[in-house]
Amino acid sequence: MSYVALYRKWRPGTFDEVKGQDAICMTLKNQIISGRIGHAYLFCGTRGTGKTSVAKIMARAVNCRHPSDGNPCGVCAACRAISAGSSMNVQEVDAASNNGVDNIRDIREQVQYPPTEGKYRVFIIDEVHMLSPGAFNALLKTLEEPPAYVIFILATTEVNKIPVTVLSRCQRYDFHRITAEIITERLKELTEAENISVDPRALEYIARRADGAMRDALSLLDECVSFRPEGSIGYEEVLEILGAVDAEVFSDLFRALLAGRTGDALCILNEALEAGRETGQFLNDFLWYLRNLLLLKTSEEADRLIDSSAENRARMKADAAEASKALLMRYLRLLSELSNRMRYASQKRVLTELALIRLTSPEMDVDNDALLERITSLERDFKRLRTEGIGAAGPTAEGETQDQPIPQTAKTIALPKAEYEDFITIKNEWGKITNAVGGTYGAALRTSNVEPAGSGKMCIVFPDRGTQRFGGEENALKLLSRYVGEQYGKAITFETRVSRPGGEPVNSYVVTKEELEELVHFPVEEEHNTESGGR
Repeated sequence: MSYVALYRKWRPGTFDEVKGQDAICMTLKNQIISGRIGHAYLFCGTRGTGKTSVAKIMARAVNCRHPSDGNPCGVCAACRAISAGSSMNVQEVDAASNNGVDNIRDIREQVQYPPTEGKYRVFIIDEVHMLSPGAFNALLKTLEEPPAYVIFILATTEVNKIPVTVLSRCQRYDFHRITAEIITERLKELTEAENISVDPRALEYIARRADGAMRDALSLLDECVSFRPEGSIGYEEVLEILGAVDAEVFSDLFRALLAGRTGDALCILNEALEAGRETGQFLNDFLWYLRNLLLLKTSEEADRLIDSSAENRARMKADAAEASKALLMRYLRLLSELSNRMRYASQKRVLTELALIRLTSPEMDVDNDALLERITSLERDFKRLRTEGIGAAGPTAEGETQDQPIPQTAKTIALPKAEYEDFITIKNEWGKITNAVGGTYGAALRTSNVEPAGSGKMCIVFPDRGTQRFGGEENALKLLSRYVGEQYGKAITFETRVSRPGGEPVNSYVVTKEELEELVHFPVEEEHNTESGGR
C-alpha cells in the first residue's frame, strides 16, 4: 500500500478524538443522543482546526447503526462506506471549483431522493464562501426547508463572506485555533505510536510554527520525518529543515539594532540567508520575537501569553529590559509594513537590509517614533555625562569602555608617482566603484574610505568592526580587485582596517615623493603603511 500522510492517517474518527474543540464536539454529541439534529450547520474557523473532520464524523454518526455516546461505531456498513467515500448518502462538494448556479441545481435535484441506506443524506459543502451570489440565492430555499432526511454542513474559513440570509438559516459553530500545548501533546502521542524519536523542543517548535492548525503541525512533522526516516530528529535539524532561526539569533539581532551596529545586523541577516533561511520567514519570526518583547514590557500576564521555553523566556526578559515601549513599537511598525510590501516584492533581501539600516539609523527618519528615539538617546548620553563627567569613559556597543577620542594631528604622506596616480584615481572613483559592487557589500563599502598601503595595495578604512566584518569579506575584496582591473587596468589588492579610536588624522595630505622633496629640499625615504589590519 502507498504511503499515507500523517494528517490523513491520523484523522480523528470520533468526536472524542478531536483535539481542541471540546465544546463543539460535546454539543453535537448531545444533539445525536437526544435526536435533536439540525438541518443546516455552518462550521467556520481558520485552516486545520477540524471543520471537515468533524463534518465527516457527524455524517457517520447520524447514519451509524450502533452509535456509542453520540460517536459513530466505525464498524457498521454505513460507517465503513462513508469512511471509504463510497456511500451515496454523503456527498462532499468543493465550492472552490463547483461554485456556479448549475452546481447548486444539481444538489437541489439530488435532495429529492431519500437515502438508500441509513437515516440521512448529508451534503458537506467545503469553502462555501467561494459560491457565487447566484449560487447562494439558488441554495437559500433548499437550505431553509430541506426534506426531513437532508442535512447540510457548510464549512468556511471566511465567514464574513457568507450572506446574512445564509447565516440566519444555519447553526453556527466557530472552531478556534488549537493551543500549542494541545498540539504538542498530540504530536507526542503520534510519534510514540509511529516509533519516531523526536526532540521535545522540536515538537514544541513545530506546534508554535503551526499557528493553531493541527493539520499544519502534522504536515510539518511529516516533512521532518522524511528528512531522517531512521534515527532521532533533533531541534537544530528541525530548524534547518523548516528554514527557521533559533531565538538566540534574534536576540543578537535585536541587540545589534539597539546599539546601532548596522554592520553586525546586516551580517546576522547575511549568515541566516546563506544558511538557507527564507527571507519572509526570517522576518515573520523576528516580528514574533519583538511581539513577545513588547508583551513582556507591557503585560503582567505575558508568561501566559508567550509560548516559549524557560531559557528563551529568560533571554527575552533581559532583552525587553534594554528597550522602551516606544522603541519596540517603532520596530514592530516598520517591520510590519515591510512584511506587507514583501508579498509582492522581487528583491526581498534588499528591502530587509534597508529596513535594518533604518532601524539602526533613526536620524534617517522624520516620523515621531524616530524623533523620540533620537531624543531618548540624547537624554541617555546627557545623563551619563552628568554622572561621569565629560572625560569619563563611555560604553561601547559591546558594553566595554574606551577612552574619549584624542584628535590626531595632521600628517603628510609621500608616495612614488605611480602609486600616487593609482591612489588618486581610486579615491576619486570610490563612490562609483562601491556602487558597481552593489548589494550588501556595496552598502558596507560606501561607509568606508581608502588610503595607500604600499606598492599595488590599498587599505579600506571602515568606521567600525561590524562594517569591516561584512564589507571586508574575501569575496567583496576580490570583487573590488576584479572591477578595478577591468575598468581601470590597474592590478590592486585591497586590505582592511577599522578607523583608529581617536579618529583619523585631520587634513592629511598625499603627495608624490618628488613634490615632497622639492618642498623640503631633502631626500625622502618611502615608508609603507603598517597599521592596516590586512585581510
